[in-house]
Amino acid sequence: MILKPVAIQLGLRENLGQFLLLLLVNAFVGAMVGLERSILPALAEQDFHVVARTAILSFIVVFGVTKALTNYFAGRLSDRFGRKHVLVAGWVSAIPVPFMLMWAPDWNWIVAANLFLGVSQGLTWSTTVIMKIDLVGPKRRGLAMGLNEFSGYFAVAGSALATGWLAARYGLRPQPFYLGVVYVLAGLALSALAVRETRHHVIHEVKIHHDGAMDSLTQGEVFRRATLTDRSLSSISQVGLVNNLNDGMAWGLFPLVFAAAGMTLTQIGMLAALYPAVWGVSQIFTGALSDRVGRKGLIVGGMVLQAAGIAVTATAHGFESFGVGAVMLGLGTAMVYPTLLAAIGDVAHPSWRASAVGVYRLWRDLGYAVGALLAGMTADRFGLAAALWLVAGLTLLSGLGAALRMPCKKV
Repeated sequence: MILKPVAIQLGLRENLGQFLLLLLVNAFVGAMVGLERSILPALAEQDFHVVARTAILSFIVVFGVTKALTNYFAGRLSDRFGRKHVLVAGWVSAIPVPFMLMWAPDWNWIVAANLFLGVSQGLTWSTTVIMKIDLVGPKRRGLAMGLNEFSGYFAVAGSALATGWLAARYGLRPQPFYLGVVYVLAGLALSALAVRETRHHVIHEVKIHHDGAMDSLTQGEVFRRATLTDRSLSSISQVGLVNNLNDGMAWGLFPLVFAAAGMTLTQIGMLAALYPAVWGVSQIFTGALSDRVGRKGLIVGGMVLQAAGIAVTATAHGFESFGVGAVMLGLGTAMVYPTLLAAIGDVAHPSWRASAVGVYRLWRDLGYAVGALLAGMTADRFGLAAALWLVAGLTLLSGLGAALRMPCKKV
């Protein structure tokens, strides 16, 4: 008996099974980052007696640079060899991470673990983004990206909350990192056994939406467009970098700010989880909203709201006021994050879209390293509050820059 090949269709509903599976995979990807979100700065001070803020934030610098470079190559490799192979390779790269975090004899092992984590995150998160864009086609791209980022960052929040609770109950190591072993095994099994390749959806989209014409660009041309020459793509890259600059600051300094204000480990875990939780859940709505009202207004407004949230945190002293700042930062980030990814899909041709996503994610995740270095050096020299105010100002300037340069195009 000869089975007829299944017709390829674009759309979220038409590919719902694979789309939901990729959401689950991306939840495990996000949970791996959440392992560190609430307890690594405390681990640096208490277990390894690292005092300098710049040294504490070194793990974020290594993570950000590694993830940024891996993002770039993930896009290129996905175009060349297929999305699934890159996704599986990303999970294989994550295998050493929880064990290194559990058994690290000194701080350098923690930094090295974040090198592996950066490679894994660059390969896995990039490919889940690219595969969802492939599946849904042009009509509901904002909703698809909102759901993708919701699954990842809600898992970041849940994992941060869980590790904070485990750390308060059992200690900073090793119990909180047992979760990482579960995340790696589940993500690798699903990716290897159940996820299907999506490159044929790209070919189908070119045929029906672009008259079959391939828009061939070299990797250098894609890089120049997404970095400098295309007003939309380069504005997206700039905003992405600054967005992750403030996220790198929040990841590294917020737990220290909360501890300096007298918050307990449990409260620090709750606050560290609140910001990505609001960010994660809100993206379901902001991504879909960008399909209806356009991308630019949400991007600019989101950056302004993020700046305000950081300013509130800089002036806060208690749990409730820290929570208000976290909610504002989460909402602002939710307005920006899925909208930027959807906007790339609006501009980039399907034949080089994965590479454009890779370039954007290169610049965006370099923001982790820039933010950690800038915030750490400023905090060491002028104090934690000065670092927060500096990052708030840069975030506001980024939003204003996008308002002036990015074309106002409703999709």
